[in-house]
Amino acid sequence: MRLKCLFLLMIGLLSLKNIVVAQQAITNQNIFDTIPFIPEHGAERLARFAKEPVVTGKIMFLGNSITEGGNWKELFNDSGIINRGIGGDITYGLLKRVDDVVIRKPSRLFILIGINDIGKDIPEEIIVDNYQKLVGIILKKSPDTKIFIQSILPLNNTVKGFPQHYNKAAHVLRANKLIRQMCVDMKLDFINLYPLFLDKQQKLNVAYTNDGLHLNADGYKLWAAYFKKKGYLK
Repeated sequence: MRLKCLFLLMIGLLSLKNIVVAQQAITNQNIFDTIPFIPEHGAERLARFAKEPVVTGKIMFLGNSITEGGNWKELFNDSGIINRGIGGDITYGLLKRVDDVVIRKPSRLFILIGINDIGKDIPEEIIVDNYQKLVGIILKKSPDTKIFIQSILPLNNTVKGFPQHYNKAAHVLRANKLIRQMCVDMKLDFINLYPLFLDKQQKLNVAYTNDGLHLNADGYKLWAAYFKKKGYLK
């Protein structure tokens, strides 16, 4: 009986070890396959992108729902601007669809991604590592594209309807810090949108959001006005 118990204990310990090893095996190389990042809406967006004619040399905005929600053509009075935002997307998603970007060889590319990664508890270091991979591919395949990296926007967890799994303001700050340093290291233009949308409590100003996460029409107007002031699209 004692030998049987000892045997079962050893089996249990081996199983636990295997679980730990399996967990450790989820690295930046294969985590892509473990996280669903393109829901049905994303598939519809990708299908729409695939039907669009390939026109090169245009301005492109790339990211998640924050980007998708902007009517950039109207905001900048430029019918040629390309919106490549997909609601729910993460850095792995941009890596998977980067070819759709580089074949169009945009003159200027504005990237904003990361809040959905944070919502899925993907470490900030991996977010930045994916950013580096993404930028590396674009620089190699579309070397004339001028790349602008935008900071992740602030949050406001006091707004009604705020999705609580995004209640990670400290992670946003850390990610932005690492993203900014990456831009310094890679000699990229960093656009710090974060303070633009803050209120006195250092949260996303309720004047620019309806849910504490996404921007409303006034938020996008503020964004566009800031870009025009800085001359980012020239």
